[in-house]
Amino acid sequence: MYLHLGQDTVITLENILGIFDLETTTVSKATRDYLSKATKNHRVVTVSSELPKSFVVCRNEAGGTTVYVSPISPATLLKRSRLGLGGFKAAPRD
Repeated sequence: MYLHLGQDTVITLENILGIFDLETTTVSKATRDYLSKATKNHRVVTVSSELPKSFVVCRNEAGGTTVYVSPISPATLLKRSRLGLGGFKAAPRD
């Protein structure tokens, strides 16, 4: 199953390592340092120019991680991932 993060960005659920609230987690210096390092290493994808509300850490093809910054709240992303809402499913097989 896939999860829509906003704009034209869709990721597979099985690659998600975590969904985080940008406002509450960036209070921690460790989180700010992690995001800063990911940005310097070109591993951050900003999904939209809208106000960011969450970031999603995913495994990538190279064996590392990619951080997606999304305007969608982490609660909404979590609901979509659990319920399949706003996500994309493969067509059922007969």
